[in-house]
Amino acid sequence: MPESQDQPLVQVRHLKMYFPVHAGILRREIAQIKAVDDISFDIYTGETLGLVGESGCGKSTAGRSIIRLYDITEGSIIIDGHEIATISQEALRPFRPTMQMIFQDPQASLNPRMTVGSIIGEPLQEHRDLTSRDRNERVYELMDAVGLNRNFANRYPHEFSGGQRQRIGIARALALNPKLIVCDEPIAALDVSIQAQVVNLLEELQDRLGLTYLFISHDLSMVRHIADRVAVMYLGRIVELAPRDALYAEPLHPYAEALLSAVPEPDPREETRRQRILLSGDVPSPLNPPAGCNFCSRCPKVMDRCHRIEPDYREVRPGHFVACHRYDADDLAPTATPTATREQTSMSP
Repeated sequence: MPESQDQPLVQVRHLKMYFPVHAGILRREIAQIKAVDDISFDIYTGETLGLVGESGCGKSTAGRSIIRLYDITEGSIIIDGHEIATISQEALRPFRPTMQMIFQDPQASLNPRMTVGSIIGEPLQEHRDLTSRDRNERVYELMDAVGLNRNFANRYPHEFSGGQRQRIGIARALALNPKLIVCDEPIAALDVSIQAQVVNLLEELQDRLGLTYLFISHDLSMVRHIADRVAVMYLGRIVELAPRDALYAEPLHPYAEALLSAVPEPDPREETRRQRILLSGDVPSPLNPPAGCNFCSRCPKVMDRCHRIEPDYREVRPGHFVACHRYDADDLAPTATPTATREQTSMSP
């Protein structure tokens, strides 16, 4: 676990990312897809925050928005003390070395016309004033760090396996000594036999280099292994955030309960006794989310006010935040403030 810090490395407040929908001859905007709809959380130096949820809930969009691969609709993003939400892409360039990304599909994210050495060295060429010799030496160091033979520097991506290609992507992300790395489902496209190797590599690099991860995944078993805290997303919103062990032991939000009930138990006896929570209906469209709570149309514990009122996102236990009307009682802990401790890291300022 990372040491406690007074100020988080990443502070996200009320982040919204809406995509316009155009139609007609004049291509007028007729609606908006609310891919990320008002989320807030912190990530502290040296920790791994897991971001989980089913496909289409907005996890990847949130990750890309945080490092400004998109021009966001609304909100505040502070990374390493710098507000980057509203500045132009040109003004953002000096901050790019601080934040990097590992993409889901290693084959699609690597230029097939470039050698491995050129791919890893490209960030150095763009952001560092190095001689060709120094750049090559740095490339070799990075290849050694991720377990790639430096003799393969002149080969092309198609000559490597999926796991090796992901190691190339990791080396490229490390080139500029970033503080934050957004891992966008980095193991989803890999064989199961390779997934553990890549995750172990990420953990080893984190310990050695002091990296901070936002680890996006739908693999709840792997998130349990690597994350310090876990945020659960549903239809563009974070519905629960808690320390890993607390969330997996006792999820509070009905959606988190259903999601975790699908995680298989390694013990066959426990697996046979475990009861799955099956949700009815389909995920609503982000074009037209339900009124009130986003989850009300599928929730097995729905109440009348869930259809009318959006639940507050509040701290109900130390460091445990949830957005659910079942925790609206007056005697619950108050919502955290921006000066919260490391355990109190997702808030409604």
